[in-house]
Amino acid sequence: MAENNISNLLEVTMQKLRTIVDSDTIIGNQINVGEITIIPISKFSFGLASGGSEFPTKTSNAKMFGGGGGAGATVSPVCFLVIKGNEVKVLNATNTETPIEKAISAVPEVINKISDLFKKDKAEEVK
Repeated sequence: MAENNISNLLEVTMQKLRTIVDSDTIIGNQINVGEITIIPISKFSFGLASGGSEFPTKTSNAKMFGGGGGAGATVSPVCFLVIKGNEVKVLNATNTETPIEKAISAVPEVINKISDLFKKDKAEEVK
């Protein structure tokens, strides 16, 4: 019985978190400034705890359940995608960058360089 009550507590907590977080929380609505499009990207972190127990009652053989649950959440800006024409750049919202974040932020620049190489090769073939 207690296990079912704890499951219900966790289910309600997760439902409440789902109402807070949707895809717009992580990847924000785009902002257009002239020919530039800016898309904010955020990180969502959460933790939750739940517990309970059954207690005997003095008046009957039935047991009472006592328990509780809670959750905490944060939304932190990570970066902004800046799009201008075919050029895409990643502007970090923080100064600390992990190696993976550095690699991801370098991807658009690498793609642009590879694209430029192919354009140069095609131009040389035409000559």
